[in-house]
Amino acid sequence: MNSGTLTAIWLKRARRGPMDAVARASLATARGIDGNANQGGKRQVTVIEEEVWAELMRRFASDLPPSTRRANLMVRGWPLAASRGRILQVGAARIRILGETKPCERMDEALAGLKDAMWPDWRGGVFGEVLIGAEICIGDPVAWAA
Repeated sequence: MNSGTLTAIWLKRARRGPMDAVARASLATARGIDGNANQGGKRQVTVIEEEVWAELMRRFASDLPPSTRRANLMVRGWPLAASRGRILQVGAARIRILGETKPCERMDEALAGLKDAMWPDWRGGVFGEVLIGAEICIGDPVAWAA
């Protein structure tokens, strides 16, 4: 497996606000995604796996959109589990993975049982800080930086 693919980008307008799908976004070093509600701190960018979301929706016989997870980026073909401390390259941008994004009660508000189903094995995705900012767009390659 040489690389995965960035398949979705979402911006959050405000805390608990709607998630807006966009085709491209600018990542700012040490800040996060331009125009996103969360700026600075440790949780500048959140990332989920398309395959994990699809498996959860099959398990629950649901078709909730992946934006329900409220992550900023979705990748395909690139497992994120146990990646704390690794550097994720998305296009020309680099994100240091600082930890696992544990699901909150918002997941159960969307679908009963989803929070518990996402809890183990990093199924809720990851969060990190932007080390190298750049413009990213859907279709960009995703890989661990050497």
